[in-house]
Amino acid sequence: MRAASGLDEYLIEVEGGLAQAVSRYPGLVAKVGVNALSAGGKRLRPALAFLSSDLDAAPPVASGVSVELVHMATLVHDDLIDGAALRRGRAAVWSEHGETVAQAAGDYLFARAFSVLAAEGDAGKVAVLAEAALGLARGEAMQRRQRHDPDTTIDAYLERCALKTGKLFEAACVLGGGSGTYGRLLGIAFQIADDVLDCTGETFETGKVPGTDLRDGTPTLPLLLAAREDGVVRDALAGGPKEGVLVRVAASGALDRSRELALHYASEARACLDGAARRGELDALTRAVVERST
Repeated sequence: MRAASGLDEYLIEVEGGLAQAVSRYPGLVAKVGVNALSAGGKRLRPALAFLSSDLDAAPPVASGVSVELVHMATLVHDDLIDGAALRRGRAAVWSEHGETVAQAAGDYLFARAFSVLAAEGDAGKVAVLAEAALGLARGEAMQRRQRHDPDTTIDAYLERCALKTGKLFEAACVLGGGSGTYGRLLGIAFQIADDVLDCTGETFETGKVPGTDLRDGTPTLPLLLAAREDGVVRDALAGGPKEGVLVRVAASGALDRSRELALHYASEARACLDGAARRGELDALTRAVVERST
């Protein structure tokens, strides 16, 4: 995927656009935004916008900047809501600057995202991003309702994945001119893989402390599958003792079954690629999101 012609140059432009957008109004929240920007990231959503665009079209820089700003905003807010102290191996905004600053910084990043996209004068694109932002909010509300509930259905979990992750992937693809269905399915595969990594990953690779979902009571696919067979996992997800539970999750086979479902959604995403200008790169991406270690 990274070998796609023009992608590196495009991401450099996006990086410049992000820096310009975040620093537009100097102050504490802008400083916090710059710090969040310097923490890096995969820039996967801007890459999706580029890979979804026509070969002869102008690179969708504003679209890439806007979707990444929304993503950054959700990370700042999610860490605050979840009480997560680390983000990409660094102190989360709220833990370093306080809850009020984190709330304001996230709001600022959201506002700058829409400002960047609105400057293009395309109301349709702004509507696409607004719908994605609404999906993110609905997904977060679902997660709050499902917290500490081991009886959460797999369908309800997948709906949450489609909202919290799939909607912004979908928006990135649509803003680039490609298939929103591909983006939504890819986002679900990505989130399932992320939830598996939360049970297996190392902090130095993922930038997060393993078992965060379990400690927060967030019912992810591996935890739900294991809870069906192991009462100790079920009790832990409901708020009980957590000691040794991740080992039991692994022993249940839930991680392998979760990976299989992630691969299924990745395969479904690939089925949407007929006629895509950069089909090879988008195909490779469906495999990379499931096989990643970060």
